[in-house]
Amino acid sequence: MQLEITGHHIEVTPALNRYIHEKATRLKRHFDQLLTVHFTIEVQKLVHKAEATLTVSGNQIHADASSDNMYAALDALADKLDRQIIKHKEKLKDHHTKEGSHRNLALANEA
Repeated sequence: MQLEITGHHIEVTPALNRYIHEKATRLKRHFDQLLTVHFTIEVQKLVHKAEATLTVSGNQIHADASSDNMYAALDALADKLDRQIIKHKEKLKDHHTKEGSHRNLALANEA
């Protein structure tokens, strides 16, 4: 996994760098096929904003969060990415056709 951290109008301190690395390892725990992870943190007046783009096997997952504290924004961002990664993983694993899908209805009409 390649991890990139970019700061806009904010210096990426070693403490922020460690915190982002911890959050990235949390994401990798759910889905180990992460290719690249790009975090962007920025400050706009009093609002701290964190964005991330994950590249996974042909798809990109993007999320953003904002708060009055950078660490709270990163926590919210990690929660959003967790949910999206779990949803992506479930989509990959679901190989069963649904009972009411259009393909099954077309096959039933032909018979």
